[in-house]
Amino acid sequence: MDPGRVKRWPVPWRRRRKVVYFSKMTCPACGARSLDQMPSNSCVYFYHCLRCNSIFKPKPGDCCVHCSYGTVSCPPRQKGW
Repeated sequence: MDPGRVKRWPVPWRRRRKVVYFSKMTCPACGARSLDQMPSNSCVYFYHCLRCNSIFKPKPGDCCVHCSYGTVSCPPRQKGW
C-alpha cells in the first residue's frame, strides 16, 4: 500500500446523516416564509399559505411541496425511498 494513501472504511449505518423533519416553506405567490414540520412517512401534495390564503401544489417532477418550495427535501426522499 502506498504510504501517502489513506485507507477509507465504509460509513456504518449508525453514523449516516440524520433525517431533518423541519423545512422553511416559501410561498410562490407572496414570498412569505414559514417553518413547517414534515410528516416522517408520506409526502404533502397541497400546502396552504397562511398569509395570502393561496393553495399550491408541487412543481412537475417533484414528489411533494416540500421538495419544490422548501429548504429541505421530504423525509422519504432523504431516506432514499
